[in-house]
Amino acid sequence: MNITRIKLHLNQLARLYDVQTAYYDVNHRRKQVSVESVMGILKALGAPVASEKDIASAIRERTLSLRRRLTEPVTVAWNGERPKVSICCPAGLADAPVTCHLAMESGEQTSWKVNAGEMKVLASADVEGVSYVTREITLPQSLPYGYHRLTFEVKNITCETLIISAPQRTYTLSDEADNLWGAFMPLYALQRGDSWGSGDYAALGNMADWVAEKGGSVMATLPLLPLFLDEPFEPSPYAPVSRLLWNEFYVDINSVPELKNCPAAQALARSDSFRQDITRLQQNPMVDYRKIMSLKRRVMEEMSRCLLSLGSARHDEFRRFSRENPLVEKYAAFRAVMEKRHAHWAQWPPPLRDGAITPGDYDKSVKDYHLYAQWLAHQQVQGLSTNARAKDIKMYFDLPLGVHADGFDVWQRRDIFATASVGAPPDAVFTGGQNWGFPPLHPENIRQDGYRYIRDYLRHHLQYADMLRIDHVMGLHRLFWIPPGEDASRGTYVRYHADELYAVLSLESHRYRSVIVGEDLGIVPSYIKKAISRHGLDRMYVLYYELAEDSTKALRGIASRTVASLNTHDMAPFAAFWQKDDITERLSLGLADARGAVKERKSRDKVKRALTAYLREKKFLGKAASSTRSVLNACLTYLSASRASTVLINLEDLWLETRSQNVPGIGDKFPSWQRKARYSIEEFSRDKEVGETLAEVDTYQKRKTGLI
Repeated sequence: MNITRIKLHLNQLARLYDVQTAYYDVNHRRKQVSVESVMGILKALGAPVASEKDIASAIRERTLSLRRRLTEPVTVAWNGERPKVSICCPAGLADAPVTCHLAMESGEQTSWKVNAGEMKVLASADVEGVSYVTREITLPQSLPYGYHRLTFEVKNITCETLIISAPQRTYTLSDEADNLWGAFMPLYALQRGDSWGSGDYAALGNMADWVAEKGGSVMATLPLLPLFLDEPFEPSPYAPVSRLLWNEFYVDINSVPELKNCPAAQALARSDSFRQDITRLQQNPMVDYRKIMSLKRRVMEEMSRCLLSLGSARHDEFRRFSRENPLVEKYAAFRAVMEKRHAHWAQWPPPLRDGAITPGDYDKSVKDYHLYAQWLAHQQVQGLSTNARAKDIKMYFDLPLGVHADGFDVWQRRDIFATASVGAPPDAVFTGGQNWGFPPLHPENIRQDGYRYIRDYLRHHLQYADMLRIDHVMGLHRLFWIPPGEDASRGTYVRYHADELYAVLSLESHRYRSVIVGEDLGIVPSYIKKAISRHGLDRMYVLYYELAEDSTKALRGIASRTVASLNTHDMAPFAAFWQKDDITERLSLGLADARGAVKERKSRDKVKRALTAYLREKKFLGKAASSTRSVLNACLTYLSASRASTVLINLEDLWLETRSQNVPGIGDKFPSWQRKARYSIEEFSRDKEVGETLAEVDTYQKRKTGLI
């Protein structure tokens, strides 16, 4: 087979698997994906293509497979409309009646028969000499919002579809509560006077209380999911072990009831060596995850033993939590096996690798610790949310795009994860592309599973989050897959069933009355922007991305249903940006060369002049004002006076911090996710300039809502 024919057939097979064989790069140029890369992605999706010789037979197999399943595994019904479901049968059954069995989410069941004349013919096609007719069945009535199972019987053939009946738009706040401002801080960086060297759930609660006192309504932070903090060690909040559990690293030990009733834990925590360790951790400007987790674990292990050895109401509550959360039991066993074998799950023998864990495979006390730690984390996140809601503070949580390849979710649900990596294609900064290292969800297998995993991790967050940021919201439409063993420049995009994912997202957001924020920064295709707007997600506006060298175009207008901020956790703080310290930082890290840095500094000067002129013209900045702080305050009041539904303020900007929290894509060259805030809660909450800036923001927000 010649190369032209191979490519034609490969393109046909790729379309059947929703794999793009070409895409437009950052410079809007069409990039053709190599045959080898497309083949690698197809293999990761399960296509039977060991070599190019298999392409033709793989097309035949995939075509027959799609045709023989008779109906799509998922059907969406928007806004209470009567669902319309297509069913494809061999032509010989085209005149046969169809018996329908509907099992509603409520448990109610009903059946009825549809004659051939009552069905609309949509299409017909011949496959392998067999004629197929696709017909459409309209259900006799609309369905309540929820997940419902519809089964068809046509003579001896049975097929099933999951009907997702959902509002087309995600949940939104009322107009009166739609002009909000709040604060952002990574939790690991948030210090209290009695902390153990990092932030914890209690500190986040204190922060939320302070924001409420200042008139704010939102408290935002990075993902709060469990991490590998020993071996393996990965402190990035965007590489969690699971999206279904909470991070025990942030448990506030001092508020745990068992500490008061456990002499062994008290003795340990009060010992001279332990207190000295805590003091050193408090004085360290960086978060020492390993050491902090080790100290917390030692105390939690003692408290766990005390709890389990004595009968009490707390003991009964813990046992009830264990019974009602089998997933947590499974997670605790998973972590215990990892610790006993000192190996990742992929290196376990087949029975363990496949989920067959028995009590002999782990140390019971280790499993008890992990179960107890998850119980404490669950209680403290629940308490955090309850207290915040009582004070009308909305907790703004962050949902990462993926999970660690060696983690719990991939181990227990390998059927829905593909053997590839997710990343991003080459751009001006990352010329070789980016490999984020986590496996993608398999687009077809998650459909066959009824999106159960996605529903579970959304519910895990939304039960406590009043606002949820969806990292890389473009992932609802497509993800950049990298074949195993290849570098990021050799990847391509794989499409997902976006309508179905939006339906799940919308339905769950309404059930929990939570606002969904789509992280849509960077280059986003217009069709994705339209879909985000159509489904009512709040979008993001980051001032850094809007700046231009022309003062007449210095800033783009801010739309409603937008979360506006100066920057994000992946960007330099405002003072570093304004003083050009970020350019110096990138130069030192090898992300820019001397020539490029000179060019960027000249461009930055033009941007600064344009922004200053624009802010003065709009009366946000005085004619004589030009200091970093005056421009910072002018930018914040500009955001506050806009139509943005929410304004988020990076607290570190308020004391003109110049050090970054994270520099993406450079590995160990920069201590990402480790730097503590310069000031503790007690210190910055008393800072006069910080208070004055927030007071001005609050004034603009209330003026906008008509409260003053």
